[in-house]
Amino acid sequence: MTHLRKMMLEELERRNYSQSTVRAYVKTIEDLARYFKRPPNQLGPNQLRQYQAYLFRERKLAPNTMIQRTAALRFFFVATLRRPWSIAETPYPRKTFRLPKVLSAEQVARLIDAAPTLFYRILLMTLYATGLRRAELAQLKVSDVDKERMVIHVKGGKGRKDRDVMLSPKLLQELERYLHWLRRPPELWLFPGNRWHTGKRPITSKVIWAACREAATRAGLGDEIHPHTLRHCFATHLLESGADLRTIQLLLGHRDLEETTLYLHLSNPRLHATASPLDKLKIIDVLEDNE
Repeated sequence: MTHLRKMMLEELERRNYSQSTVRAYVKTIEDLARYFKRPPNQLGPNQLRQYQAYLFRERKLAPNTMIQRTAALRFFFVATLRRPWSIAETPYPRKTFRLPKVLSAEQVARLIDAAPTLFYRILLMTLYATGLRRAELAQLKVSDVDKERMVIHVKGGKGRKDRDVMLSPKLLQELERYLHWLRRPPELWLFPGNRWHTGKRPITSKVIWAACREAATRAGLGDEIHPHTLRHCFATHLLESGADLRTIQLLLGHRDLEETTLYLHLSNPRLHATASPLDKLKIIDVLEDNE
């Protein structure tokens, strides 16, 4: 481990950043050094501007991804190297807002039924039943499934926050079937790693991604379906079933209610229940008058 890498990791740990953020930030600085073939502490504002332009122009990264890359650069130069930082010289890109893809309940059922293995099936069912992020799903422990209270404890979610989500009776039944199917009952992790699911470490988030992508391909749902799609489906279908936004916010672990209002844009009953102002106008039927 280089001295610079060690310094950056120490600063990230001091601020209790999540492991996913740590990996993303370190990867960005490594990529910066590779691009210029120089140690990153020898670079300055001119090189950072070139690097940002390269990421946009040649790598064609999305603006929201660029925001994270810029935050990583800022952290390295300000928190690690203790250098001044000019927003004017290295601006954060403007965020883009796009509505996520949401499947119907029937399509979710097709996705789950298309899972090639029981293990992939239970991963998809748990994602949809709880609205967990894939990293949260991978880190679930057997003890997090609370049969007495019928909740699942999510510990150390995004922002290092704990929360509880509902444990569906149907999901509990499927989880018990899954545990009985395993070669050896898991001691700690609900979804152990390795080929036979007997490892001492949990599965990685890549396994969950693969489960979703393979099932989506088999179900003929296209290549835009990923684990977070099921999280969007969970929230949207809850809203369409009458759940209020505050409850959905708590279940998703959103910091601000504004994040949760996204699902108002995705709820079909609410869109259809709102009449267009055109419907209230008394206008002449031109085609009828011309006949």
